[in-house]
Amino acid sequence: MSSQSVVLRRLASQLLTGPKASDPVAVARRLLAIQGQDPRGARLAIRVRSKGLSAKDVDRALSEDRSLLITWLNRGTLHLVASDDYPWLHALTAPTLATASARRLAQEGVTPDAADRGVAVIEGALADEGPLDRAQLRERIDKAGVRTQGQALVHLLLLASLRGVAVRGPMVGAQHAYVLCRDWLGEQARVDRDRALAELARRYLVGHAPADDRDLAKWSGLPLRDVRAGLAAIAPELHHREDGLLELASRAAGATAKTRGRSAGRRSTGGRSAAERSGLPAPRLMGAFDPLLLGWRSRAEFLEQSEPIVTVNGLFRPFALVRARAVATWGLAGGEVTLKPFAPLAEGDERALVKDAEGVVRFLWPAG
Repeated sequence: MSSQSVVLRRLASQLLTGPKASDPVAVARRLLAIQGQDPRGARLAIRVRSKGLSAKDVDRALSEDRSLLITWLNRGTLHLVASDDYPWLHALTAPTLATASARRLAQEGVTPDAADRGVAVIEGALADEGPLDRAQLRERIDKAGVRTQGQALVHLLLLASLRGVAVRGPMVGAQHAYVLCRDWLGEQARVDRDRALAELARRYLVGHAPADDRDLAKWSGLPLRDVRAGLAAIAPELHHREDGLLELASRAAGATAKTRGRSAGRRSTGGRSAAERSGLPAPRLMGAFDPLLLGWRSRAEFLEQSEPIVTVNGLFRPFALVRARAVATWGLAGGEVTLKPFAPLAEGDERALVKDAEGVVRFLWPAG
């Protein structure tokens, strides 16, 4: 299997080619977890994988439907997930983050006793007062005499999340508020770890195949022994490619059928663009921390020589994707998109990106 085959299959798994999702939850379920510390970036990840939506639809799923939430999961980073995936993802990933959490709190001058008091304050405040944003929680923790300076507040909120006390739920104005998990989602059933590992392996491959065990370990933050146990549990469902990567057998068969169909229909283009005929996505503007750059051990296929520009000190900038390669970074100020190409763009590609920039603005600030 060629590198191009891997790229094409991953683009399809990521909903960047083929039919688009019709609602935000469908995107979250497909990708399983979308990195969420950049609120705009998480919403833009949904934009490029869906059709007919706006950022308001994401906010509605967070605030009214309670079908999406954000919390600390994989790799100790905030992720946007479907609410019904939260219990088992939290049960799998939270224990692996506890040691690092305790260490960071100690570095911030928060003792174990003080950390316990801080979490108790968070739990009590959310139980008594409903959704509260970060500033409001800081005020209550300060009154209890627990340190919040520096990064202490963030790590207290992280600890409350790891213990299953709080998640980020509704949008309250422009702020993403915290809620008491049991009030927002109801009491959670006990999670069977073996079944959860199998579900992790299966669902990861739905949104990221072809991939291997080390890709899954990198993405999830779990030890190799755990992800290998999950893959072993679904062994009858797996297709082993010639290059050593894995796919779900059912999806591999479907992808092969589609490839044959494209080959048979090459003479009839039906007005499709060159990118569409080749199986590549049309030029698109991707948000910060887009899942396309975070799903595997390597992102070289999509960034090539531009990686030091797009990823800097752990930050992932918004970028333009043309023929499955990053060709520019971009920014948004005053409702206007500004492109910074790495090299001169072809006229057609630039025109397509300008059109997509209009789509970004409509998505973030829909009329009416």
